[in-house]
Amino acid sequence: MRLVVTGQEGQVAKSLVERASHHRDIEAVAIGRPVLDLQKPETVLPALASAKPDIVISAAAYTAVDRAEAEPGLAYAINEAGAGQVAAAAAELGVPIVHLSTDYVFDGQCDHPYLETHLPDPTGAYGASKLAGEMAVAQANPCHFIIRTAWVYSPFGNNFLKTMLRLASDRSEIAVVSDQWGNPTSALDIADALLNAAPQMKNGSSEACGIYHLAGRGDTSWSGFARHIFSASSALGGPSAHVRDIASADYPTAATRPLNSRLSSAKFAQTFGWTAPDWRHSTDLVVRRLLKDSNQC
Repeated sequence: MRLVVTGQEGQVAKSLVERASHHRDIEAVAIGRPVLDLQKPETVLPALASAKPDIVISAAAYTAVDRAEAEPGLAYAINEAGAGQVAAAAAELGVPIVHLSTDYVFDGQCDHPYLETHLPDPTGAYGASKLAGEMAVAQANPCHFIIRTAWVYSPFGNNFLKTMLRLASDRSEIAVVSDQWGNPTSALDIADALLNAAPQMKNGSSEACGIYHLAGRGDTSWSGFARHIFSASSALGGPSAHVRDIASADYPTAATRPLNSRLSSAKFAQTFGWTAPDWRHSTDLVVRRLLKDSNQC
């Protein structure tokens, strides 16, 4: 089975390619610009057709949450129109589409983990563009799996975990927001989940298609996440810093962040038989890997 994932420089794409290398019967191929450019619709179908997918995983996205407030047109062009084009191309090739979405489709005012049945209500341009993308994907391809996730980190690219380790290398104290809660999610775990679910997605019935939440098991605040990162790093002789709790109001941003990003992944577990590891365990593995890589440089 061949999985073709868009957004070749992204955390999920890199994680899928790496994890698939350990599967005898599954291959993951990442493609991106200039071969496939979501701002150039004419490139989408030829690029996917050439890659010969059994499943298309739509991971390319506009993810600059704050900048989207100033350039919503670009966010929609990529996250809505681009995502819809990828889904339509997959439909023309007769294969399912797995589309990655986000907790930002919710306003964060719920007091418990969000279910797939909760009505979305994004507060900013990024979340609105991603919700529009979900609808475009569903309309373009009846065999769709929309996967909402949150707080993604990995050994690849730019993310909160890597930022904390970098800042701790030259700071003794770091102020981190303490009133936003969510599920830290390793992109490596997302890859494992999708690889596990791929055979069922490829051969599944129409009843299995739809929206799913997929996030790390357990929840914490951003400051709690930072404290665990530093605890794991310190135990291995890596950088660490004191975390000072601050409120969201003390760290203003162009886009409003959801105070509650917690997602229930029970539906995914029930449908595909895969449950994420505890977020602390996955965090420890990524911290260990990053410190090991840095020591080898």
